[in-house]
Amino acid sequence: MKSRLTWEKIILKLRNPFRVSYGVSQERQAYWIRLENDSGWGEGTIPPYYDVRQTEMEAFWQMAAESSKAFPNLIEEIPDWIGDSGPAPARCGLDLAFHDRIACARKVPLYQLLELPYPKPKTSSFTIGSDHPDEMAIMAKQVAKFPIIKIKLGCDANDMERLSQVRAARPDAHLWVDANGGWTLDDAMLYLRDLEVLRVALLEQPLHKDDIVGMGKLQSKTKIPIVADESVQSKKDINALAAAGVQGVNVKLMKVGGLAPALAMIRQAQQLGLKVMLGCMIETSIGTTAMAHLSGLAAWLDLDASVLIENDQFEGMTFDGEGVVRIPDREGIGVSLKANSQK
Repeated sequence: MKSRLTWEKIILKLRNPFRVSYGVSQERQAYWIRLENDSGWGEGTIPPYYDVRQTEMEAFWQMAAESSKAFPNLIEEIPDWIGDSGPAPARCGLDLAFHDRIACARKVPLYQLLELPYPKPKTSSFTIGSDHPDEMAIMAKQVAKFPIIKIKLGCDANDMERLSQVRAARPDAHLWVDANGGWTLDDAMLYLRDLEVLRVALLEQPLHKDDIVGMGKLQSKTKIPIVADESVQSKKDINALAAAGVQGVNVKLMKVGGLAPALAMIRQAQQLGLKVMLGCMIETSIGTTAMAHLSGLAAWLDLDASVLIENDQFEGMTFDGEGVVRIPDREGIGVSLKANSQK
């Protein structure tokens, strides 16, 4: 008997070694989720530093495959069907597949199903992993047509030299800094002058994810928007971040459990006066395209995963040579297999 829900592992190969404060990686594990008859596709992907076990994700999908419940036919039914007990990326994979199924059945693109603004073409950042300062400067020059560069810092004491070299290589660029929680509050306070002199436009997750109060203190000392990422796991976190006084939050589908919780968190953030970044993990075009449908709600986009990996077997959102994101003109999430992919 054919299962009504299947999943497949995909090893994503990075074009260049990717170094952040948690370590260096050259590949990532992804999962492709498929509902019976290919009626809906999803993805469940998470970096190893989130400490989510693959066995737990697979066990969640196995439970869903064996459930006797009919698949939801309304988006309002999706959260209750999925529940909140499984790992966030596992819930996300199922959430995306259900949304894709409903949108395709109604023959509308995802953003219309969700009653969201049309996602006009919008510029995303392009990420450069932490490396030797000279190497980062070379990379910055190689991507000269990308107007927004996000650079990964938080690895060691050479961070300001890295930033300085990148700024010298790209005096025209909007620079975003992402420390992935790698700085202490004292470090960050010392770095503020350099960040401001070097015209950093945005500072993402400078402190440990639990130091929400510290990020608020840091925000009170600078006009540079501080955007929380790892600190944003739930609606409760958004309340705490707003109370602390940071300016923005980075919402990622894999981190929060899919489209339904992401939209709830985005709306809550906006009600509290926080700006929203739409981000991604190192993932395929299934996840990034689904998120791109929400771009009409965002102040900032960081959806460059498809150009950071060399073996994305799906076609969906496009990320052109100047960093502009566009969604496909298709039903559902709008993703298809590339012609050279054999499945």
